[in-house]
This record gives sequence, structure tokens and C-alpha cells, in this order.
Amino acid sequence: MNHGSAGLVIWDVDGTLIPADLRWLTRAIARAYGIAESEVVFPDKKVHGYTDESIAIDTAIASGVDASAAEAGIPAFRQAIAAVMQEGRQELAEVQPPYPGAAASIAELHGRGFVQTVLTGNLRSAAEVKLHVSGLDEFLDLRIGGFGSDARDRFQLPAVVARRYSAIYGHQLDSARVIVIGDAPNDIACARHAGFRVAVVAHRIGRQELISYEPDLVLDSLDPTTVVAAVSSLLSSGGSPATC
Repeated sequence: MNHGSAGLVIWDVDGTLIPADLRWLTRAIARAYGIAESEVVFPDKKVHGYTDESIAIDTAIASGVDASAAEAGIPAFRQAIAAVMQEGRQELAEVQPPYPGAAASIAELHGRGFVQTVLTGNLRSAAEVKLHVSGLDEFLDLRIGGFGSDARDRFQLPAVVARRYSAIYGHQLDSARVIVIGDAPNDIACARHAGFRVAVVAHRIGRQELISYEPDLVLDSLDPTTVVAAVSSLLSSGGSPATC
């Protein structure tokens, strides 16, 4: 690789770089489907690690919206989430500051020659606001990112990243030189589906539970020294025990 010869690091956003917060989806779903925010009911599963559109449909149905109406409301949801994120920029900065070490880890990996982007269930409009407000977008190449607006099925997003990477950098992405950093079981499953390495940070789920999903590595935090060492080791040695 001429660009980013060290490899490609793909970050999840919510729960990995910044704390997850359902207030934005709650507001957008309420606005899109004409229901009160207090009436928005998220399903027990299929929230964290899934795409915004799939969450919106499942949540609308759980909140009493007919299935066909839930699907038909997606264009309104796309407009609503974009508006909600723009309106809430100041609030976002206050309630979802980056996790300690997030900015430093991204900067350090950039300095070591890694190309970095995101793979997130967020629609692009929401992800860009979150990353810009949190000050995390300087060294992320969002041109090659995979977003919930690209596919409703998260498992289709690695192919989006690979296609965009090839178009921008002029050569095919080598899956053996890619690592996903996430925080949820679906991040692990998605990375495995694509043939990528995967590390997860124990921000929301305990270490032992995360280990049971068999990632390459579990991180206790985004301490930049640890993150850089872990990423470098995984992409040079082809894997290591799930401890760090």
C-alpha cells in the first residue's frame, strides 16, 4: 500500500468513540412518525450495532406503527435525523464527549501511517455531525466510510468501504491489513463476515462477555499507547489472544 502502508483501521462510532445515546433516534422517530417522544419504544434487541434505518423501523413497529407505515416513513426519518442532529449540536457536545483516549488514539495511528475511517449504523448525516462536533474527524477519511445510509444491513457495509477504498486509493483493499474497532457483538460478527481483524473496547459490555464472542482483542479503554500497540500487533502477526 502506498497510502497507509501500515493498514486500515475502521472505527465504529457510538459506544466506541463516543458514548451511545438514543435521544437523537428518539426525537427523529417521534418526528418522522408523528408520535410523542414518550411513546417511542425501542425493541429489547437489534438496537446497538445495527443501522439507524433498521432501528427506526423496528422501533416504530414496537411503538404501535403499522409495519407498512413504518417502512413508508423512512424518507421522513432520514430528514428528521439530519435536522435533529443539526439542531442538537451544542447539546451533543455536552452529553456525548469523546471517550478518553479516542482523539489521541486516532492521531497516533495517523502518525504511524494508518488510513482510518468509520463503519457505522448512523446515517452519514448523523455520523458527520457527531464526529465533527466531537473533534474526531480530522484524521478520518470519511470518503471511504460505510454508513447506515449506504445499506440497511450492516453486513453489507464492509464491501462499501472496500469499494470506496479502491476507488480513492487506486488499489484493492487487502482484508488481512484491516482491523475494525468496535464495542458490540454485531461489530465482531460484521468484521468476521468481511474477513477483517476486530478489537472491541469494553465501554458498555463487560470484558468476559465480549471475549465470549471471540474478537481478536478486548481493550479496557482507548489508551492510545495500548491501542496503537494492539493494532500494530494484530496487523503484523495475524492475530493474538483476546486480552489487553
